[in-house]
Amino acid sequence: MTTTEPATGRIDFTMMYLTHDAFRRDLTKLRQAADADRTDSLGVRAGWANFKRQLTVHHTVEDEALWPRVEAAAGGRADAAEILAAMAAEHGRLDGLLAAVDTAIAQRSAALPEIAAGLEAGLDGHMRHEEEAALPLIQEVLEPKDWEQFGKAMARKQKLSGAAAYVPWILDGASDAQREAFWQVMPAPVKVLNGLFWERRHRARNPWA
Repeated sequence: MTTTEPATGRIDFTMMYLTHDAFRRDLTKLRQAADADRTDSLGVRAGWANFKRQLTVHHTVEDEALWPRVEAAAGGRADAAEILAAMAAEHGRLDGLLAAVDTAIAQRSAALPEIAAGLEAGLDGHMRHEEEAALPLIQEVLEPKDWEQFGKAMARKQKLSGAAAYVPWILDGASDAQREAFWQVMPAPVKVLNGLFWERRHRARNPWA
């Protein structure tokens, strides 16, 4: 997992950066599994299924609960409209790349390594664009209460069952500094549930093995 310094300022983007790092980690593992021709293993299938769920939830909540709020707060600014249009277009292209990987895995296609590398490059490019353009825009036009509403929308979408998969997933392979940053922004009961139940279940699935 890559250590990424969170943005400073009014809004704390810790969770966004940690989530992006987890996506990057999983796509490295997918590419390695594709290169080694082991995507038919139960562990790789479990890792891929969870990655798809986490990315789909993340982008859906951005589309439904974050970008409209940014658009309204930006008040018709041309630069904001351009950034938001790019975010929507990139999400659409990534949906196609996810479907291509799914098809290649199902067909055990020899082109899977190339297709997986394309998804890795596409998602990394999108996340870098988001970090370099969209997050500064959010910091400029939104208030912390707006960001909190986005977090609440994410929690409603995930529900408790989703949190049980998300929390140990994001911490899998995290550095001590990343774990500390994560727990600083999470409610204390979540740490207890993760320690008692969620992390053990996550490890039992042996994702990407």
